[in-house]
Amino acid sequence: MVTAYDFPTARAAEQAGIDVLLVGDSLGMVVLGYETTIPVTMEDMLHHAKAVRRGAKNTFVAVDMPFMSYQVSVSDAVFSVNRLLKEGEADAIKVEGGRHILDQVRHIVHAGIPVIGHLGLTPQSVHQLGGMRAQGRDLETAVTIAKDALLLEEAGCSAIVLECVPRILATWISECLTIPTIGIGSGAGCDGQVLVFHGLVGLENRYAQKITKQYAALYDQTVEALLKYSEDVRASRFPEMEHSFKMSPEILAKVKEVCEQ
Repeated sequence: MVTAYDFPTARAAEQAGIDVLLVGDSLGMVVLGYETTIPVTMEDMLHHAKAVRRGAKNTFVAVDMPFMSYQVSVSDAVFSVNRLLKEGEADAIKVEGGRHILDQVRHIVHAGIPVIGHLGLTPQSVHQLGGMRAQGRDLETAVTIAKDALLLEEAGCSAIVLECVPRILATWISECLTIPTIGIGSGAGCDGQVLVFHGLVGLENRYAQKITKQYAALYDQTVEALLKYSEDVRASRFPEMEHSFKMSPEILAKVKEVCEQ
């Protein structure tokens, strides 16, 4: 699984054979420039989900439910999910949280919609958690995450993302569940892995994360390309003849004649 927020990324991911694309509310941070995912709206998610679906027509696409689109009530949750499936063409939705959203999960599943859970570091709860940090390293939080994983499975979740959970805990939880776990910063014991696209290809350099393996350095390459373009324009090296369209001098002469009348 990898995140995707636009048409070209989705198209490239599908060509690479990625199994699942996640239109994550992380787009708020890596695409829209917010400090957290909290300001992301349903309209933001729909806008990007539509673009991803246009780029990846044959890949399974999951879409994040944005902050406060499902936490308050079951009716809010069902209404929001309806929009993501009908307008955003999502194949599944993802929700953050455990025992406090079980009713919402059950109702969405009963409507025939796949739900992916998300435990551990849940960015929508960043203020409650005291920042972007690993979760489940002490007895109390480890027990909570493990029990919530079992409760989400019982409620009907199709898979669970485990973010920044200690490797041995994530491995044990994965062994206890019959549904797949998808890790991010939680070790190789999970059944699958997810990374944020911009970190994976090095397009985002604001957040240095231990959990991300960078497979390219596109941010640096982009800056270098823009510098070269700027230098070429200022030095009149671009555009050259090969970048321009031709017209016969005779037609230009007639244009001048007409315009000068």
